Amino acid sequence: MSRILLALFFLGMAVMTVLVGAASAIATTEPAAALPAAAGSSMPWWAWPAILFIVTFVLGIVAVLGGVGGGVLFVPIIGGFFPFHLDFVRGAGLLVALAGALAAGPGLLKKGMADLRLAIPVALIASSCAIVGAMIGLALPTNVVQTALGATILGIVGIMLMAKKSEYPDVQQADNLSTALRISGVYHEVSTGQDINWKIYRTPQGLALFIIIGVMAGMFGLGAGWANVPVLNLLMGAPLKVSVATSKFLLSITDTSAAWIYVNNGAVLPMMVVPSIIGIMLGSIVGVRILARTKPAAIRYMVIGLLLFAGTRALLKGLAIWN
Repeated sequence: MSRILLALFFLGMAVMTVLVGAASAIATTEPAAALPAAAGSSMPWWAWPAILFIVTFVLGIVAVLGGVGGGVLFVPIIGGFFPFHLDFVRGAGLLVALAGALAAGPGLLKKGMADLRLAIPVALIASSCAIVGAMIGLALPTNVVQTALGATILGIVGIMLMAKKSEYPDVQQADNLSTALRISGVYHEVSTGQDINWKIYRTPQGLALFIIIGVMAGMFGLGAGWANVPVLNLLMGAPLKVSVATSKFLLSITDTSAAWIYVNNGAVLPMMVVPSIIGIMLGSIVGVRILARTKPAAIRYMVIGLLLFAGTRALLKGLAIWN
């Protein structure tokens, strides 16, 4: 059964590749335009949303299996292989990440996995910086943002290759700042039936890093789940499940702040956003069902390969625009 599911998965990837190639071929025959579908294209208007839906459906499956946020895959792939202006892609990418966070956030809080005391100071810093990042991203020339996006994606690949997550970090003593803010808690581990007491340390260093993470999330429209979890887990010492759940909840705050900047500047188009969100969320549902039948390590390296390819494409595309 697992072989059949994997075969279907790779078939979907092949279909996505063909569709992306067709979209790129059509784009090269038409003049560049600010709107997603080039004026005078032989394709009907509904073809672009249909292609987006299919591609994002596959991305939703891959995102769940690879343990990454949909925005991290959406922005470099759609921005690199589709004839859409990068501003529209980044605006849609933030809303794609936001949709997943809003769907998961309330449940994670209810189960006690996401921690408000940990999330609030991080959210204040990251959301404020995400607004600044969004304004910077819209002000910079497209070639600069495209080149920086490619370099960032390749950096994310490096982080994914080197990072080793720790289920229960050994924090001997909480630091003064986390003690003053009362950032600690208890969560129930269902797999063992135990209550896990946790606390954090190196809080000033972690909060300082979230300044950079917030700016990058708003500037590139990636969401920040790829960076939130390593900082919360490896640097600050929060348990892995608390880090993942709190990171998911954080996206509903930071991405909302940055998304408003794109909406206010007219960089969010319903024709792109609606099929993308529906495709990602339906793909995520399918991905959850496939997850139990696949080997996480193999999927992880497949996602790394996909990001490496998309990041290289974005970087080369940005450098080509410079010329």
